[in-house]
Amino acid sequence: MEDEHLLRLIKEGNSDATNKLIIRYRSVVEVIALKYIDSPLEKDDLVQEGMIGLLAAIKSFNSEKGTKFSTYASRCINNSIKSALKKFSRMKDIPQANLISLEDETLDSQFGLSAEDEYLAKESVNTLTDILYEGLSSFENEVLRLHMVGCSYNEIADRLGKNTKAIDNAIQRIRKKLNGVAF
Repeated sequence: MEDEHLLRLIKEGNSDATNKLIIRYRSVVEVIALKYIDSPLEKDDLVQEGMIGLLAAIKSFNSEKGTKFSTYASRCINNSIKSALKKFSRMKDIPQANLISLEDETLDSQFGLSAEDEYLAKESVNTLTDILYEGLSSFENEVLRLHMVGCSYNEIADRLGKNTKAIDNAIQRIRKKLNGVAF
């Protein structure tokens, strides 16, 4: 079967077609990974990153753009490996004293959070930050910031040069906007 036919089947939810395409391009991934064999990552890691790029190519390929899948997949595989190498090189610049192993339970005993919980908490904070930045006006963000640090309505009004009714209205709008936020 041709790549385009397999891709149509994949879009229809055929997992066998996905497996056939992965098997077909496994050697391409390995050839591209071999170009980076002198890098600090091991061959298996390079191949794994290449496979991630292949899966991304399968998922995002658009035949209407006029590119052959093999060309697009090669580019995605190469980019995925390069991205992993860049990420690895950034990690090596971090002083070893600042790294904490995942097995180290000092965070668990100190804060009561597992690595998984800490990750989820950070994701929730990032989501909330995005919502605040995109969903609130600059005035509402400033009112919320001052309210969060413990300022009263009168103090906020004085600092922002507004009356307390405007501050109360802003806080009510903020509550409405944040009421539907789910994590």
